[in-house]
Amino acid sequence: MKFAQAISIQALAAQLNAELIGDETLEATGINEIHKVEKGDITFVDVKKYFNKSLHSAASIIILNEKVECPKGKALLVVDDPFRAYNNLVLEHRPLIPLTSTVSDTAQIHPTAVIEPNVVIGHHVKIGKHCHIQANVTIHEHSIIGNHVTIQSGTIIGTDAFYYKKHETSYEKWRSGGRVVIEDNVEIGAGCTINKGVSGDTIIGAGTKFDCQIHIGHGAVIGKNCLFAAQVGVGGKTIIGDDVVLYGQVGIAQRLKIGNKTVILAKSGVSKDLEGGKVYFGYPAKEARTNYRELAALRQLPSFFSTSSK
Repeated sequence: MKFAQAISIQALAAQLNAELIGDETLEATGINEIHKVEKGDITFVDVKKYFNKSLHSAASIIILNEKVECPKGKALLVVDDPFRAYNNLVLEHRPLIPLTSTVSDTAQIHPTAVIEPNVVIGHHVKIGKHCHIQANVTIHEHSIIGNHVTIQSGTIIGTDAFYYKKHETSYEKWRSGGRVVIEDNVEIGAGCTINKGVSGDTIIGAGTKFDCQIHIGHGAVIGKNCLFAAQVGVGGKTIIGDDVVLYGQVGIAQRLKIGNKTVILAKSGVSKDLEGGKVYFGYPAKEARTNYRELAALRQLPSFFSTSSK
């Protein structure tokens, strides 16, 4: 999530009542969780074993709960509760503003777009040229819809990230400060749900086509010209390349990378990164030819044991 204008590190330290260590001239241009940080971003860490990863990430400013040596060119903000400080910053710059009308006054809709009855469009949504948004679609805050996009009835764009901070006896919800960005010439079927990022963007690449009842998790990046059949589910922060085909009921776990031109056959479960340009099948998904040979061999086991016992 990017700020409307840069914030000085000294102002942040005063606001958070934090001890400032490191470069006192820095300015924060955005805020992001560790998986998507860029130069100028704020991130946080409150578990010591992850300190090193955060300190040497692309983030310029790290909120943490212990004094440590600050890498050159960065700044640390030491507070008692880094998560609360981080989440409050997101809430400040992306406050929860309930809708009071079906279409927000802040939405920007191109005059050539077709918006059918009962469509709900949230704050700061942008909808491009020649889009067709069918009845009963909901598009939540800050979503960006490109040109020539079709979204079928009942789909919800920009649902909250399924992301919680675990405490000893409870879970605390993160404020979803990210967006959904749908590029040009995308078609999305009926009854789909696409989560916005926690603080980054969920991206659906140009030319990609979704069947009905597909779920895309927070911060996932879907490449260009992909085809997803019904009931596919993609976990948060997973990156899927271009020209990928997912058949029905494929499930892909979070934080994986799927290469370009991958084909995954129906009902497969993906639990690790997959090299592009190959066909996969099964659970866990493996190259289809290998998996089919293994299944064929398993079918011979009863006769093998029967013969060996004689």
